[in-house]
Amino acid sequence: MRYELKPRFEERMRKLIPDYDKFIEFSGKESPNSIRCNTLKISPEELKQRLEEKGWKVEQPFIEHKEIMIIGKLNPGELGKSVEHLLGYYYVQEISSMLPIIALNPQPDEILLDLCAAPGSKTTQAAMVMKNSGTIIANDKEIGRIRILNSNIERCSCSNVIMTRHDGVQLCERLKKLNMKFDKILLDVPCSGEGNIRSNPKTLLMWNENMIKKLSRIQKKLIASAICLLKPEGELVYSTCTHAPEEDEENVNFLAEKFNMEIIPVHLPVKCRRGISEWEGKTFPDEIKNCCRVYPQDNDTEGFFLAKLRFRK
Repeated sequence: MRYELKPRFEERMRKLIPDYDKFIEFSGKESPNSIRCNTLKISPEELKQRLEEKGWKVEQPFIEHKEIMIIGKLNPGELGKSVEHLLGYYYVQEISSMLPIIALNPQPDEILLDLCAAPGSKTTQAAMVMKNSGTIIANDKEIGRIRILNSNIERCSCSNVIMTRHDGVQLCERLKKLNMKFDKILLDVPCSGEGNIRSNPKTLLMWNENMIKKLSRIQKKLIASAICLLKPEGELVYSTCTHAPEEDEENVNFLAEKFNMEIIPVHLPVKCRRGISEWEGKTFPDEIKNCCRVYPQDNDTEGFFLAKLRFRK
């Protein structure tokens, strides 16, 4: 079911999104079926062969990321009910959702904090990239979400993950008292979800600017708490599934200026638009252009935003 665009939402998107009409066109289309091969259990070549033997059409759109696959049209529920999915051979994951871990690139010997981890798509992807070595602390605060996170970690055979259930700010305070430091931190924060209207049209019904402002304040608290846990040479990825600059560039600029961090250019397998330098009377430094905006019309994906940062030397 599709919902009518609220006038203020449409006004903001027209100012913000290049190719607005094309953006609306793609936002009204069903997203392609995308999966991530879980190389902890099976190779992309083996998985592709198994799925094609079932009669599925399988495309691997990125030469350097064979684990990313697009599956042709299936019957409703078929993607999640297959034996291969139940065995943890693949994770049903939107391509834009895979980008933060690709950008962060955690290594097998590193310690990673995934502060808002459930349902586990990025946690399980990180464990895969790290080859089940090193350590991941995967946190979420709601027990229902923790159950889903645990289920996905078990299904994907991720053995280097420690799950915690805490408010994100409180967990950071606890870890700070223990002098914990992380090589990599992922802040894939709760957001207004403007980028997910293809898969969740109800976002349009729930959308309002007050929610965006409230979420921006919560996100800044998470940022300020987590940054104290990053090693001097460590790297942090901040990401959202929204287009709102109040939750995106504004927060990255807050992180960069308040904590003396630089925004690192990222190289991703999809087309990225640069971060915006001005919004609603606020201007951002030129470095904010190193942020990455992913739009549905550019890649036939959901919308996304991310930035990678490290401390200035």
